[in-house]
This record gives sequence, structure tokens and C-alpha cells, in this order.
Amino acid sequence: MSEKDPIRRRVWDRLEADDIARFPFPPHGRITNFDGADAAADRAVSLPELADADAVKANPDAPQLPLRRKLLHNGTTVYMAVPRLAADRPFVELDPEEISDLDAAATISQMSNYGRKVGPEEVPPLDAIVVGSVAVTEDGARVGKGEGYSDLEYAVLRGLELVDDDTPVVTTVHDVQLLEEEVDTERYDVPIDVVCTPTRTVRTETTRPRPTGIFWDDLDAKRLEEIPVLDRLREEESDG
Repeated sequence: MSEKDPIRRRVWDRLEADDIARFPFPPHGRITNFDGADAAADRAVSLPELADADAVKANPDAPQLPLRRKLLHNGTTVYMAVPRLAADRPFVELDPEEISDLDAAATISQMSNYGRKVGPEEVPPLDAIVVGSVAVTEDGARVGKGEGYSDLEYAVLRGLELVDDDTPVVTTVHDVQLLEEEVDTERYDVPIDVVCTPTRTVRTETTRPRPTGIFWDDLDAKRLEEIPVLDRLREEESDG
């Protein structure tokens, strides 16, 4: 089994050395933009899981920008997380019927200008989730950049029953980010159902378990302080 940190370093190094990475630079320490992101997005938006979706939660990173734009142009309402969930209302609702410039609205710099900040309780049941990845295996193990926010967003939504075991999770990556090796995962890691690269669509048929909510014991006081919605949700769970 491979640990995640060496995988991240290896993939980031290759994206840089082979001139696959695209702006923003450097590729290290982020969900790296890559050559062919638009082609991967074309594959993803044609999936039945996304083509007819009414509401999708999507990450705000650069390589998924083409996919967010295509979803909006398809009429899908997109929910983007505020970076690091650092707001009382940590999601931005992008309703294409209410937006004059869909291409601008899908960017991280403009999403708040065109969208509406909402709390997780205002998010509807989601048809799919789009995530960014540093690497992903053919059996659905995802390697993120190591900060855990994507998995935490899922846990918040799962705890509110806005996603479930049947909600598909889709990622777009370059072909070199799709790995055949085994990867160690934790109980809070969200597995990937469909991987779209510029040249392939891979259905992982993953059997990895999905987290069913927030694992409060895994969160330290600093993380709880940084993310206001967590403190509120914990109180609500305690009251319930």
C-alpha cells in the first residue's frame, strides 16, 4: 500500500517536469491545473450522472473550471464551497437562470459576485459531487492536496442527508494522475465513482465505504474554530 504524501510529491513533480501543469503555478501544494482539463470536462459533462443534473456541488479549483462552466451552460445549479469553509454560509449557489455571465460566475474570484452565499441547510439534495484530485486510483481511492476540506464538505452534506451512498462522485484529472497502485485511505476519505481524463472515462465500481457524516473525534479545536458551520452543526446534533 502506498502512503499519500509520497504520491502527492511524485505526481506534482511529474506534472511539472513533463510540462503538463498549467496556471496557476507552481503545481505543488494544490489541486493542479493540467493540459487537457477542457477535454476531461467534455467527457464528464456528457456522463448521465451530470448531463441531466439539477444540482451539483463542485470544488472551486482551476482544473474543474471548464466543468463548472459547462454545467452552468447546461442549466445545472452549481454549489461551490467557500475556500476553507471559512464563512457562516460556506457555500455559493450559482443558479444559471439568475446569472448574466456564466463563464465569469464559475471562477473562484467571481463566484461571490454572481452567486448567493448559503448555509448547508439551504442546499437541496444533490444529484452529484465534483471534486478535484491530485491523484486517483482505478478502484476509486482519491488523493487530495492533504488539507481535508473536500472530505469535510462531503461529511457536512452527508450529515444533513443531502447526499447518500448513491450520490455519484466525479473527478477530472490528467492521465498521469490516474494510478494503478493501491493507496492507504482513512475512514473520512470519500471514494471516486467516475474518473474523466482527456482520453478516458473510468468507472471505478468502487467498493470503498463512504463516510456517513462528520467524525467529530478527528477534528481538533483549531479546525472547529476556523470553520464556523461546524460548531453550529455540532450543537444541533447534540440538541437532537
